[in-house]
Amino acid sequence: MPTCLITGVTGQDGAYLSQLLLQQGYRVVGLLRRSASSDVVGERLRWLGIIDDVELVDGNLVDLSSLIRVLQTYQPDEIYNLGAQSFVAASWNQPLLTGQVTGLGAANLLEAIRIVRPEARYYQASSSEMFGRVREPRQNEATPFYPRSPYAIAKLYAHWMTVNHRESFAMHASSGILFNHESPLRGIEFVTRKVTDGVARIKLGLAKELALGNLEAQRDWGHARDYVRAMWLMLQQDKPDDYVVATGRTTTIREFCQLAFSYVGLDYRDHVVSRRDLLRPAEVDVLLGDASKARERLGWQPTITLEEMITEMVEVDLTRHRTRLRA
Repeated sequence: MPTCLITGVTGQDGAYLSQLLLQQGYRVVGLLRRSASSDVVGERLRWLGIIDDVELVDGNLVDLSSLIRVLQTYQPDEIYNLGAQSFVAASWNQPLLTGQVTGLGAANLLEAIRIVRPEARYYQASSSEMFGRVREPRQNEATPFYPRSPYAIAKLYAHWMTVNHRESFAMHASSGILFNHESPLRGIEFVTRKVTDGVARIKLGLAKELALGNLEAQRDWGHARDYVRAMWLMLQQDKPDDYVVATGRTTTIREFCQLAFSYVGLDYRDHVVSRRDLLRPAEVDVLLGDASKARERLGWQPTITLEEMITEMVEVDLTRHRTRLRA
């Protein structure tokens, strides 16, 4: 039975990846950062019905000693670094924390692997936000980066540290440059979940208005279930590399709202307002990924459409709020 270690195991991607790897017969070990809310951090794993199948261990990306101890104890064959301060908007208010966790945290983990378990295969969760002010209409692995937030800058540092460890120490270290991917497990602070939760609240009479920022920002949205499969496929390759993972379709936030509201028979224009205080200090206007390399080398392609994803998210949020109303 192969063993994997997942940082960020209680997040959206960590939960879906855990489910996938358990189905593949892995022993799944999840790094858990201690917090005051530790009683609820496993909610996503619990929602998927796998909370008792994942071994949660204490550790922190900013604490090298804890990473070394976990690697020594579990000797993982594959390591997936999904842990980060991952909310872009918060990174302007917490730039140093974001740099520490999202950037230096990856360097800590890479160094711990080099010291303890250099033969292990490593996956780094890179981000399409690194492209920022895009230099090409469709972004692939060769597109120049132009990050536009402290989060994207930290991710870029982690990305290049992964490349450097691969080239300097012959480590099997790969990066997935993932474009936006969502699901019912997405945090409520992210715009897609904010929209689907808002749709559910308004449909059930719990709210009348949904306040958002820039409605014209365009993103390439896929489903997290599809994207974690790409992560796993990268570590099954003989040679490590970097891969863009995307659907190749871009959609504005306005169009996302239209699809979500129309699903429940509402017109988004009656409920959605754009507020200046919710705008980013520096916006990424459009992202559109070219995942040709992932299709050709990994045999990967998305299986869930944007419309199917939105339907699932709205339905789950409707169920959540109906359950609370009955309680």
